[in-house]
Amino acid sequence: MSKIGFIGLGNMGSPMSTNLIKAGHELKVFDLIPEHVETIAAVGGAAVPTAGEAARDVDYVITMLPAGRHVRDVYLSSGGVLESAPETAILIDCSTIDVATAREVADRCRQSGRRMLDAPVSGGVSGAEAASLTFMVGGSEVTFKEAYPILDAMGKNIIHAGGPGNGQAAKMCNNLILAISMIGTSEAFVLAEQLGLDHQKLFDISSTASGQSWALTSYCPVPGPVPGSPANRNYQAGFTAAMMLKDLKLAEEAVRAYQVSSPLGAEATSLYSAFVDQGHSEMDFSGIIKFIRGDLH
Repeated sequence: MSKIGFIGLGNMGSPMSTNLIKAGHELKVFDLIPEHVETIAAVGGAAVPTAGEAARDVDYVITMLPAGRHVRDVYLSSGGVLESAPETAILIDCSTIDVATAREVADRCRQSGRRMLDAPVSGGVSGAEAASLTFMVGGSEVTFKEAYPILDAMGKNIIHAGGPGNGQAAKMCNNLILAISMIGTSEAFVLAEQLGLDHQKLFDISSTASGQSWALTSYCPVPGPVPGSPANRNYQAGFTAAMMLKDLKLAEEAVRAYQVSSPLGAEATSLYSAFVDQGHSEMDFSGIIKFIRGDLH
């Protein structure tokens, strides 16, 4: 079993680190919020006082952080991961950040003689808890193969997307698809309501016809057809609207930088911005149907 430093124990990092402990790995854990560290220490993790200490004398360092500036700081600052981790360690960033920062940090790691993967995830908190996450991994194929067993302890689908930053590129594009398809699915259900078409009937038809999508069949935005969807628990978040908006804004930055046409992406960003601005940042992103329906107060 491996020695792992895990930095960032929030909604995703906490269950991910717990699954690594369950798989028999030895973990040193750090988070700025002491209660998060205490939770993982209670199930077998070793609490340490700094990110640098978490990275010292380990085989792998895994980070799950809010944004690119946090990743840059944790890896590149004085006393951070890059200064502290052994040269033999593999560094894995599972945060969702912009491609430019991912490639910058990976290049700095390469210059120092260290190996790094960007490995953002899809699957939300439920996927993290069930160890069924999808990992989209950027970096060298050799490093990917070596790190695969560690990722496999936390996920079900582990896919090498290409070179440094390509994991982030894949996550960004995937969530652009998801946001647009969830809005379209929500609009269809709202229209069906006005036309007198039952939710279940629309689901039964569209889930086996050309309107089929993951947003419909796995995460249906109305209660009933998919019992496990957040719609059945008043849109308690598996993946918050704020997190979806964050990913859409990352896509928006890339669209501008690479001069790509994305009219639906722009509209999705506008809708989720308005949804969040109304005070619903912590609602599940599928709750956008309530915004579209006009029944939020």
